[in-house]
Amino acid sequence: MAVTLLLHVSNSEPIKVDVDEMPKPTDIVIIGKNPRERSDKEVSFLDEGVTTVIFPWWRINYVQVLPSGDDEMEFPLPFRED
Repeated sequence: MAVTLLLHVSNSEPIKVDVDEMPKPTDIVIIGKNPRERSDKEVSFLDEGVTTVIFPWWRINYVQVLPSGDDEMEFPLPFRED
């Protein structure tokens, strides 16, 4: 199952990518497929037709793991339902 990550790259806007599995602490790069902006538009600095990108860890400030459509998150409500 693919996992969607939001990569916060140094001196750039965040980039959303799909990965086959979560990166491991021993990895030195992140290989992502289907690169796109946070709003799902094409990334302006990539050439047309690019489907896979490789980012070294030293270029990444932090990574957000985005929930998939299948994940249901339940939060406690601040009020009581009667």
